[in-house]
Amino acid sequence: MVEEGKIRGDPAYVRAACEASLKRLDIDCIDLFYQHRIDTKVPIEVTVGELKKLVEEGKIRYIGLSEACASTIRRAHAVHPITAVQLEWSLWTRDVEEEIIPTCRELGIGIVAYSPLGAGFFSSGPKLVDNFAKGDVRQYMPRFQPENVEYNKQIFERVTQIAAKKGSTPAQLALAWVHHQGDDVCPIPGTTKIQNLDQKIAALSIELTSEEKAELESIVASAKGARCADYIPTWKNSETPQLSSWKFE
Repeated sequence: MVEEGKIRGDPAYVRAACEASLKRLDIDCIDLFYQHRIDTKVPIEVTVGELKKLVEEGKIRYIGLSEACASTIRRAHAVHPITAVQLEWSLWTRDVEEEIIPTCRELGIGIVAYSPLGAGFFSSGPKLVDNFAKGDVRQYMPRFQPENVEYNKQIFERVTQIAAKKGSTPAQLALAWVHHQGDDVCPIPGTTKIQNLDQKIAALSIELTSEEKAELESIVASAKGARCADYIPTWKNSETPQLSSWKFE
């Protein structure tokens, strides 16, 4: 939960955020309610403990986390089953495969992959940076800085070549790669046009061989630039204090 740029996971705010969402949506129960970033000042057991109460009260059905590291996921899951973990996963963002993906699969947690098209890079390629609107956070991402865009454009060109052989767009190919990571993976690409939505749905029908997946992964492995600046809250800085440190009111 985020309040005016501040991440909050304390019980009072978790409950207030849920009540506000129910009111805005004009519903009695939210199917999947996320702690969208981890409050590193509050033990995750406290945050999930309040979410558990909301489940018991019938205000939410399932609990999700976003940008949580493996240890935080385990601690949260010990309080109440976590249904989904949302994380950035794409052809050029694969560091989650080392610990987080195996942890989710061990615990039976669904994986929701956001930015499966590399924050739009595999849709538009290097020209993407020319169309950033004022305030678009991507303009601050290391991958989209001029020197890295210049290098990474060769990656887009090679992915485009493979896509052409498959009779698809590079965006469809990149999305198909995510689909091929497993039945427990649900990518959530953004779109503002019906035409683009139809193209993304069509990616479901693209079959990739093990060799094709390996080729794509090899090409993109050399991409330059981190996905976000160090000060941005991600799973890499999502550890929370131990429960014993919390003073309950």
